[in-house]
Amino acid sequence: MNIKSLLLGSAAALAVVSGAQAADAIVAAEPEPVEYVRVCDAYGTGYFYIPGTETCLKINGYIRFQVNVGDNPGGDNDSDWDAVTRGQVQFTAKSDTEYGPLTGVIVMQFNADNATDQPSKLDSAYLDIAGFRAGLFYSWWDDGLSGETDDIGSVVTLHNSIRYQYETDSFYAGISVDELEDGVYQGTFTPGVIPGTTDFTADDGPNNVGVAFGVAGKAGAFSYQVTGGWDVDNEDGAIRAMGTVDIGPGTFGLAGVYSSGPNSYYSSAEWAVAAEYAIKATDKLKITPGVQYYGNYFGGGKEVPEDFDGLGDAWKVGLTVDYQIVENFYAKASVQYLDPQDGEDSTSGYFRLQRAF
Repeated sequence: MNIKSLLLGSAAALAVVSGAQAADAIVAAEPEPVEYVRVCDAYGTGYFYIPGTETCLKINGYIRFQVNVGDNPGGDNDSDWDAVTRGQVQFTAKSDTEYGPLTGVIVMQFNADNATDQPSKLDSAYLDIAGFRAGLFYSWWDDGLSGETDDIGSVVTLHNSIRYQYETDSFYAGISVDELEDGVYQGTFTPGVIPGTTDFTADDGPNNVGVAFGVAGKAGAFSYQVTGGWDVDNEDGAIRAMGTVDIGPGTFGLAGVYSSGPNSYYSSAEWAVAAEYAIKATDKLKITPGVQYYGNYFGGGKEVPEDFDGLGDAWKVGLTVDYQIVENFYAKASVQYLDPQDGEDSTSGYFRLQRAF
């Protein structure tokens, strides 16, 4: 009987202890569901959904190392060479709306001439929807032939602008209104000096405005572009046409530009013609010789004339070599020779390594 009582007492004690332990047990919380980054393939490669939204984001850019050679390429010393490094990153956001894709782009650029001289800038920032674009972006005058010899664009092509562009897969046509605060003024102008500062004087002050248009298309092996612009304050404008066609092992390009007077859209000369032939030597190697002739060449300087009368002509020849080392990594070398009638001839060029991502 004593043994039976002992066993029953032990069982009761164990039951009490077990119940107490069960009451004090810690129950782990269920893990929160994790939303993994999803690939967005609606707008091409590289996009992903921002978690918790239906907005697609793409991040890309490049890293560039370049050595410039020529007459004082650094701009502030007597050296005939200068090494520079650049890092650029672009953020592109897209989402669907009842008016079509809504696009927002931010491009940041960081440049380093040395350890202390490292300017950075907002290289582009704009919104785009249903063909309308507003913000800071490059104009059609930033386009050119594929080599480095042609000089058929504006001195400054990045503007605060608003534009409308109609486009299909093989054609576009558009018009823009551009703020030309840092453009060319007929008066006293020093390249690199910011208009509106004490170092700058001109017949017309800042807050200049311009109207530009662009039309381009392609048909088979042929492509073309016509660009024009009217500088309101300078009361002068420019028009440019260029085209390319695949011939043999490469692509032949031809361009011509005319300016009624020095203005923010074109100021290098009254007129110019440029040609090049981009030879695709191998799958990785492209060789592009080019030439350009200027009529009534101005070429930039402190005093911007009201017109091109009395200026001499000039010609330019150059060679550019592109080599793709591996995917997204390439080397480029370029050399240019310029011979103006009213000035000294000069030779310039650069060697570049660039990795895109």
